[in-house]
Amino acid sequence: MKSNALKPKHPLVDLCEARVGSKLRVRDLKSHPAVCQRLREMGFCEFAEIHKVADNGALICQVCGARVALSRSLGKQIIVEPVSAAKA
Repeated sequence: MKSNALKPKHPLVDLCEARVGSKLRVRDLKSHPAVCQRLREMGFCEFAEIHKVADNGALICQVCGARVALSRSLGKQIIVEPVSAAKA
């Protein structure tokens, strides 16, 4: 069994640590089940691709064709990885 098949190719960071302007893939949600469910309803599902637009107090992300503003405390609960340019 190849264990590296499930390992991410890029380091995982929370949404607050990701660079503005980068395309990201949601890898995990680290919050209470009700909060995770609400994030999934907004489009922050595991493996969904998002674009971090701004980071001025609130985090603004492009998700499913809509811009969504999140608090920094909520952004710290969304674990992401950069999407490589080769896959874009």
